[in-house]
Amino acid sequence: MSKADIRRPRRWLMLLPLAAFLALSGVFLMQLLSGRDTSTVPSALIDKPVPQVTLEPLEGLDLPGLDPAVFEGKVSLVNVWGSWCAPCRAEHPLLMELASDDRVYMVGLNYKDKPENARRFLGELGNPYDAIGVDRTGRAAIEWGVYGVPETFLIGPDGTIRYKHVGPFTGDSIRSELMPRVEEVLAELEASSE
Repeated sequence: MSKADIRRPRRWLMLLPLAAFLALSGVFLMQLLSGRDTSTVPSALIDKPVPQVTLEPLEGLDLPGLDPAVFEGKVSLVNVWGSWCAPCRAEHPLLMELASDDRVYMVGLNYKDKPENARRFLGELGNPYDAIGVDRTGRAAIEWGVYGVPETFLIGPDGTIRYKHVGPFTGDSIRSELMPRVEEVLAELEASSE
C-alpha cells in the first residue's frame, strides 16, 4: 500500500467534523425558521391545582404570605421575582400598572432573596402585590415548576393554573397574551356567579 492510499481515508476523516457541524447547523436553522415561539416553555401544571405550598410573609411589610386557599373565588396572578433579578426590575413598572386592576389579586413569590433587599426593591419601585410569600430556599419555586425569574402564573377562581409566562412581561405580551386570558377567566367567574 502506498502513502497516497493511506492518506485518502485520513482526508475523508478530516471532513467528518465539518459534515457533523453542517448537519447540526441545518437542524438549528430549521428550528429558527419553523415559526415556533421559542420563548414559550410548556408547563405541566397548566389546568392543574396550584401547589399546596404555604409561604411566610415578607417580614417588615403588613401583607399576608402565600396561602393556596387565597386563590379560591378570585382571579390571581403569582409573580416570581427577586431583588437581584435585572429583568424583574425591568418588568416591575408593568406589574404596577396591572396592580391598578382591582379584578386581579396580585401575589408575589419572592425567590431566594434577602428580606432587606426585597423591601428596598419594593420601596424604590413600588409594591404591586396584595400578598408576598418568601421562598428563601427555592423549594416552593420547584413545586411551582419555575425555570427562572421572573415568571408569572394566572390562577383561576377554582385554584387551577390557567397560564404561565416565562421571562419579563412587555407591554405587548400583557396586551396580546396575558389580558385576553385574564378576560377569559373573569368571564368564567362572572358566568359561574350568575
